[in-house]
Amino acid sequence: MLILIVVAGNVKIDNQKYKATFHQKSKMIPGELVEDNVGYDPGGVCPFAVKPDVTIYLDVFLKCNDVVYPGAGSGNNIIELSIKELEHHLAFKDWVDVCKGV
Repeated sequence: MLILIVVAGNVKIDNQKYKATFHQKSKMIPGELVEDNVGYDPGGVCPFAVKPDVTIYLDVFLKCNDVVYPGAGSGNNIIELSIKELEHHLAFKDWVDVCKGV
């Protein structure tokens, strides 16, 4: 199972929370495999229009922000969205709590 978690830029994955949530150890995809597996280059990974076998989750720390800026397909592009807009337009599975607080 390939998981894409949209997280706030100022937090990091908490390995214990991740394992408790997904029942497996967290593992980053090697950079050279990101485009093949997700559909975007590293540095520009967009949560929209990813490959069909990618399951998307949103981390709860995103809710600390009124506006978020997810990647938009390249390292030079982002999109500005409110949390409500992100929820409305993104085909995500669920909110999860898998990051370390700030």
